[in-house]
Amino acid sequence: MPLIEPQTFRTMFDGVWWAIVTAATIGYGDIVPETVAGKLAAIVLIAVGTGIIGAYFSSVSAAAATRETAHTNGQLAYKEHGHIIIVGWNERAREMLLRLAGQDPPSRVVLIDATVPSHPLPHIPVHFIKGAAHDDAVLEKANLSHARFVLITADPHKAEEEADRDTIVALLAAKSLNPSVYAIVEILTARHVPNAFRAGADEVIQTNLLASAAMTASLYSPGTASSLERMLGRFGEQTLRLLPPTEQQIGQPFAAVQQQLLAQHIALLGVVCGDSGSLSIRPQRLIEKDDRLFVLVS
Repeated sequence: MPLIEPQTFRTMFDGVWWAIVTAATIGYGDIVPETVAGKLAAIVLIAVGTGIIGAYFSSVSAAAATRETAHTNGQLAYKEHGHIIIVGWNERAREMLLRLAGQDPPSRVVLIDATVPSHPLPHIPVHFIKGAAHDDAVLEKANLSHARFVLITADPHKAEEEADRDTIVALLAAKSLNPSVYAIVEILTARHVPNAFRAGADEVIQTNLLASAAMTASLYSPGTASSLERMLGRFGEQTLRLLPPTEQQIGQPFAAVQQQLLAQHIALLGVVCGDSGSLSIRPQRLIEKDDRLFVLVS
């Protein structure tokens, strides 16, 4: 433009500025070509430049829409590390996801499921992968190799025996890809608990056992199950945790540590003994280094 119309475009920067403003259809009007040659150059710029910029923004928008669609449909691979993988969409998974999303900061969670057509909870920060958890390609898409935990829930649409077998198959697939991942599995039948541990489970949750214990307790003492539900945080903010003892707590009796924790609004319910894994509530038992404190945190 300085060559075509030097009296208007005094520097190269004037030409660059005018070209950008014109191609972007902003048109400030601070610099306007006055000669026929300058106006012809403007026509070419408008015809060509506007199309190029429009095509660019259209491609950016299309790429963003494609990525969002892939995320919603569970086709987008997860790239971050140190996350939690939850397998199976059901009411238990829903409650877990809502709790984890409500933490500060929220946990990084990936949900794997093959039954839902799209992301079941698009309003919370959960990455969805559609597919079967026993499929290596699906587990790799969930970045299992860099996950901290994998929790496999039982399929409520199948018979208990079949659901447990599917859980163990998914566990074997997960452990084959990442032997160090901490695997928690939900088992419905007692006979499959040893199989789950042999398959590499680090922790087994027997849902039917927990539910039947709560129901039986309510038969002997009505309202026990409701109290247990509230204690587990269904209607409040309390959570059950296992805490390692501090240096000051090691060597002290259970009753003394219990009083100390109460001052911090933490209820010590028992001590998981490090040598046997049994739960002790003896007031005079001394806390040992390998013990873990079973507490209710409010």
